[in-house]
Amino acid sequence: MRQLLLTAGLLLPLALDTFALAAALGVAGLEKQDRLRVALVFTVFEAGMPIAGILVGRVAGNLIGAWAGYGGILFLLLAGVLLLRPDDERRLQLLAHAHGLAIIDLGLGISVDELTVGLSAGLLGLPIAVTIVWITVQAFVAAQVGLRFGARIGEEIRERSEQAAGVALIAVALVLLALKLLKL
Repeated sequence: MRQLLLTAGLLLPLALDTFALAAALGVAGLEKQDRLRVALVFTVFEAGMPIAGILVGRVAGNLIGAWAGYGGILFLLLAGVLLLRPDDERRLQLLAHAHGLAIIDLGLGISVDELTVGLSAGLLGLPIAVTIVWITVQAFVAAQVGLRFGARIGEEIRERSEQAAGVALIAVALVLLALKLLKL
């Protein structure tokens, strides 16, 4: 049950962040024919970076042993802080129309916070297969919903959802830290 709650605590902020980024593209006026391509690119980066982070986190967790949980909590705090920073709207605009290698550069630039969440998941020992499936599903669904509703919602609502994601990750990290310190 603890792992299920922890996974949900990581996925909700990731979904909010992906939604906010996709909504920014929708606000920018992304063409309908480009929505699937952009949603797939988002899915690759928004799911791929946490997957890479999980794998690296698992290896690091095995190396640092008992301190791995604290490392995971630290990376969750870092991811929360990263989500509270303002977006680079220009990168999002470029991503909407990028092709080829430019997509890789732009995708990496917008998914650093997802890497830190993946590192946390790996350090906290979440099951890799289940976590990967859920991360991938949430990334695709959140991107689709964000792209479709982006043109209809205001910029302020989009920014608030990203800030909510940051606050949620920080809250999850603080709860985990309290549980670890209280040995619950």
